[in-house]
Amino acid sequence: MKNKYTASILIFFLGAAFAGCTTTPEKKAGQATVETAPLVNDYPTRDRVEYVLNCVAQHGGLTYITQYACGCKIDKIAEKLTFSEFESAKTFTYLSKGQTGDAGAVFRDPAQSKDLRKRLKEAEASAEKNCFVK
Repeated sequence: MKNKYTASILIFFLGAAFAGCTTTPEKKAGQATVETAPLVNDYPTRDRVEYVLNCVAQHGGLTYITQYACGCKIDKIAEKLTFSEFESAKTFTYLSKGQTGDAGAVFRDPAQSKDLRKRLKEAEASAEKNCFVK
């Protein structure tokens, strides 16, 4: 009997909590609303972390400076490329270097591949310049 009562109360409070998450606050008369734009270039956390860890490894290991600078670097890249463009550019770069001859031409030669690889290279160079203290 006590378990059913406890379970009922728990379900009631969980339902109330989730219902509260879906409501919007009422707008008061004369009050302006501020709407935030969705983040268009929001990279998945896993991909950001992977980029930062690879960057840290390339810059001599984990220190506060490299961690901060590499985090800055992926943020700067995200300002210039959507995640879809970033992912495609990294894929083209990886596959064009991994394959030689005609097999690699499929990834090296298309105009889309050249454009995305160029944009990624420029974004990384700009980010490197802005984020790392020399």
